Amino acid sequence: MAQTSSPAAVDLAAALSARIRGVGTSQIGLVADRGRDDPEVVKLWIGEGDLPTPPFIVEAAHRAMLDGHTRYTTSLGLPALREALGAYHARHWGVDIPPDRFAVTAGGMNAIMQAAQVLLEPGDEIIIPSPAWPNLREAVRIAGGVPVAVPYRRLPDGRFALPLADIAAAITARTRVIMVNSPSNPTGWTMPLAEMTALRDLARDRGLWILSDEVYAHFTYGNRIAPSFLQICTEDDRLIVTNTFSKNWAMTGWRAGWVIYPRGLAPTFAKLGQYSTTSISTFVQHACIAALAEGDGFIRTMVDRCAEARTILVDGLSGLPGVTAAPPDGAFYLMARMGGDEPSLDLALRLLREAKVGVAPGTAFGPEGEGLVRICFAISPALAREAVERLSAVLGRAG
Repeated sequence: MAQTSSPAAVDLAAALSARIRGVGTSQIGLVADRGRDDPEVVKLWIGEGDLPTPPFIVEAAHRAMLDGHTRYTTSLGLPALREALGAYHARHWGVDIPPDRFAVTAGGMNAIMQAAQVLLEPGDEIIIPSPAWPNLREAVRIAGGVPVAVPYRRLPDGRFALPLADIAAAITARTRVIMVNSPSNPTGWTMPLAEMTALRDLARDRGLWILSDEVYAHFTYGNRIAPSFLQICTEDDRLIVTNTFSKNWAMTGWRAGWVIYPRGLAPTFAKLGQYSTTSISTFVQHACIAALAEGDGFIRTMVDRCAEARTILVDGLSGLPGVTAAPPDGAFYLMARMGGDEPSLDLALRLLREAKVGVAPGTAFGPEGEGLVRICFAISPALAREAVERLSAVLGRAG
């Protein structure tokens, strides 16, 4: 006998919570689903480098497993890992962050989600410069908050700017948090230390939190590291910093990150970790210790490769008709305008179809990204040249 559905079971999606029903579908995924299984496609849509995790990190994980480090551990993360994180921040930014201000998370996304859960009451607003990584606004919605987009300003040369006055103008009585992602995914905008100081003073004056996603700090071009809010804030400031092992050390699949919070919030984040993931894999944490201690050379290699691919893409595409491709200050994304009135999603699908190059549509990062596409250049110079040749054949013909 055939089973029949009860009326109440016909539309289960309608029975979900409103905030989950409102979570958007990734346009990056829509494009990737069309070409992820095609070996001929040059895949530049995802924010992931093309290098494997360095052997010394893999070997550290293997040794840890063989040594029996396969059991539960503290939800804040191994003490040795939090000490290593403190040494890493002291080495690169000259700041003293004690181990009890770090929590180890299941990647940068889990760090952002924990921060959103800590900071937001239902209906609270969080200011997010846009175009922005879509996971930021969706994490806010899942936590019950309201993302408020503040558009970057596009300079004549194609680079991006974010005047502090625009952020201040977006503050309302319901604003709780100002989000900063510097260097930015997808724009490459990088906030100078003087502007960070001005934003810190604004947040202090208004009693607001700053949530700083500093994932791409090493990916700047000019032999400098991006500044951090940690350099100008005290342990009592309303500042939460999120980061990940994914980008610097080619560990995207390892799912390890961290969050830095003000003094005294360790018990809060310990509970969050306990009730969300318990802890990340213990042997992965041993691998993270090795990455922090031995990985500075690999980071330099990654950044140098990105710098070369960035030059190849910018030089190769900026001369095409209707294309504006300014070199980004940081991160490893080229946010390019490719002329005409073609919607960015349609353009991305056409480039996938005609050029066999996968890019992310600008509208994946908010309506402010219309007319743009994002190209990940954490790739080999050879692959960057191949992408330029393919895109030039299509875009040059279109012009």
